[in-house]
Amino acid sequence: MTKTVTEALQWAKAELAQGESPLLDARILLARSINQSLTYLFTWPEAILTDAQWRTFCAFIERRQKGEPIAYISGERDFWSLSLAVNPATLIPRPETELLVELALARLPSSRPTVCDLGTGTGAVALAIATERPDALITGVDVVPAAVSLAKENAKRNKLEHVCFVHSEWFSALSDKRFDMIVSNPPYVEETSAFLQEGDVRFEPKSALTSGPDGLKDIKIIIEQAPDWLHHQGWLLLEHGYQQGQAVHTFFNQRGFHQVTTVKDGSGHDRITMGLWRTC
Repeated sequence: MTKTVTEALQWAKAELAQGESPLLDARILLARSINQSLTYLFTWPEAILTDAQWRTFCAFIERRQKGEPIAYISGERDFWSLSLAVNPATLIPRPETELLVELALARLPSSRPTVCDLGTGTGAVALAIATERPDALITGVDVVPAAVSLAKENAKRNKLEHVCFVHSEWFSALSDKRFDMIVSNPPYVEETSAFLQEGDVRFEPKSALTSGPDGLKDIKIIIEQAPDWLHHQGWLLLEHGYQQGQAVHTFFNQRGFHQVTTVKDGSGHDRITMGLWRTC
């Protein structure tokens, strides 16, 4: 069946009418199907799809109708200034996590800082910091081997191959390394949360989302262990759930961190808590 770009988009928009953004979804998936940019769709609306492109597009739309995330269907997601490959082995990078990058960049030492990104997933946070601080020595770790492989792929994809990615359960494989900063967007959803049955989250790996009955298991581990891997005057920055700010703030204080601060995201929700470690 011969279809132009315009006709394909009209058909897909109708097929995805029950979704939140049917036309945008259709455009992203069509551009991916024909290996072109979104701009191409506007510039060449009468371009004709090949039979193979049409079959690919139809398959993409069917997957989207079932609720599969756009990022998993297209295999990519933009984050910061990066284009990242994504797959079901990792979480899909969220815009709100860019706040973690902003706060980290504002607190890095001026010369050759050392940074560790715990639970790096796609490598989004580590690579975003690397784009802004090419002098930084950055290590990203993840317990999932497929995630480490994906992060390495994204480093190569964005020409940031000096960033090191390591298979490790939190700090276990880091030996005697020390860092000026540790950042993490760890699992923080409650195991029984209804949120796990909503939207894109249904398709994402539960191991990267949930952390015990209260969602705080991994956050507690990181806060407890981080000082052993921080230099004097080193920072720990953690992303967490919007209802967890007070609890996480308390954990930082109990562990002995200084200048503990919880920062709200663009929606006014508690999102990042950070603290400074002093060894003396």
